[in-house]
Amino acid sequence: QVQLVESGGGLVQPGGSLRLSCAASTIIFSRYIMGWYRQAPGKQRELVAQITRYYSTTYADSVKGRFTISRDDAKNTLYLQMNSLKPEDTALYYCRALDSPRDYWGQGTQVTVSS
Repeated sequence: QVQLVESGGGLVQPGGSLRLSCAASTIIFSRYIMGWYRQAPGKQRELVAQITRYYSTTYADSVKGRFTISRDDAKNTLYLQMNSLKPEDTALYYCRALDSPRDYWGQGTQVTVSS
């Protein structure tokens, strides 16, 4: 059974930083497009950042210059470094692994940005 387990969320003040991790098991991690998504209360889930098997990255406009996605294929782990956090970054952050038609999601980790 494929598992994606996110960690690293928490409560942080505006301007602070967090680093999210997503540990994957039982998949050939290096084959997958890996992504971070988020969903705030009352809003649709949205793409935050994505990294392909060739390490090409894509970011939502709202996080460009503040967030950095990376992957360590040797550790089967995906990361999201989040700097200069804003209250509007508050959401449940999900990890996704996609190698169509295989499509897996984690359970999410909560990020709350508040003073």
